[in-house]
Amino acid sequence: MKPSFWYPLIIALVCLFAGNSQGIAQSPPDQLIMELTDELYELVDGQREAYRADPSLLKTEVDGRMRQHVDTQYSARLVLGRYGRGLAPEKITAFADALGSSLMDQYATRLLDFDRGNTVEVLPFEKDQDPRRTRVRTRLKLDSGSFMPVDYVLRLVDGQWLVFDVIVEGISYVATFRNQIGEQIAQEGFEATLARLQEGQLSLSAEGT
Repeated sequence: MKPSFWYPLIIALVCLFAGNSQGIAQSPPDQLIMELTDELYELVDGQREAYRADPSLLKTEVDGRMRQHVDTQYSARLVLGRYGRGLAPEKITAFADALGSSLMDQYATRLLDFDRGNTVEVLPFEKDQDPRRTRVRTRLKLDSGSFMPVDYVLRLVDGQWLVFDVIVEGISYVATFRNQIGEQIAQEGFEATLARLQEGQLSLSAEGT
């Protein structure tokens, strides 16, 4: 895989499984995505060397600052699919937390590859979309000079736009993880799969199945 592929991938995973900062929680969906991307750049630029020396600091900072604008329960239920039916809310929360932690363990340090040359352009917003669900289309400039489409899917909950899926080059990461998690649960059951995620023994791939 080319290194430039990781840029939209990490933005996607951070948006989807970490969320956004409380300060921009009320922004319109297109502005929200741009502000979140800018915040990620600023976070990395400000402490790049410190994070290289201790990657755990980056994961802690991302997790601590970006927990306010993602629909973790909804995303988790989508990833679980039919295996989430009938599960108690606390089980869904535990799964969402374990999945987010697993993905951040794998990819957080790749945030250090971000630089201002990898600019993100938010495409014109389609105003006639569903008023309670929307898709923000962006394109990210890669090192090669080409552009990669990265779309964010959000829904309106209690007056706030919450990210619940990200689509990179036509690939939905909720669908990708649902396929992989479904296979694991079919083989081992939900509790065993959750335990493996929590213990860091189950790695998921964002490259597709």
